[in-house]
Amino acid sequence: MNYWLMKSEPNAFSIDDLQNMPNQTEHWDGVRNYQARNMMRDQMKIGDQVFFYHSNCEVPGIVGIMEVVREGYPDHTAFDPQGKYFDPKSDPQNPRWIMVDIKYIRHTRRVISLAELKECEFLEGMQLVRKGNRLSIMPIKSEEWNYILGLEDKKSH
Repeated sequence: MNYWLMKSEPNAFSIDDLQNMPNQTEHWDGVRNYQARNMMRDQMKIGDQVFFYHSNCEVPGIVGIMEVVREGYPDHTAFDPQGKYFDPKSDPQNPRWIMVDIKYIRHTRRVISLAELKECEFLEGMQLVRKGNRLSIMPIKSEEWNYILGLEDKKSH
């Protein structure tokens, strides 16, 4: 099993939105970065566990856990000329963009903030806490996953 972190702005799509979807499942669309696309296309597998991360908000951080329930397939939002994720160079015969389906597992017991994660010496090599990292999807090592889960019951600083 692989572990991931996927970012979303809560005003666009939040952990609560996912929880309220039919079957608590939704496709993760709109990714327009080749590196993130390649991870969804080539590496994400059914059963992989994912941290849901709220970005670009008052307290960015990990807010929940979800699971990959459908592996990469064409992102149909790239084909809609009226949509905000339209890409005229992508077509159904040769899709450029990929999405996966994710299912809500649970909220974390508290927000595990980016500031707190940056203070953890154990996590200093984690992609999320490195300067200049802008990827919306990133792999998480199993040791990092377990360490972060251990932070849930600790009081934040």
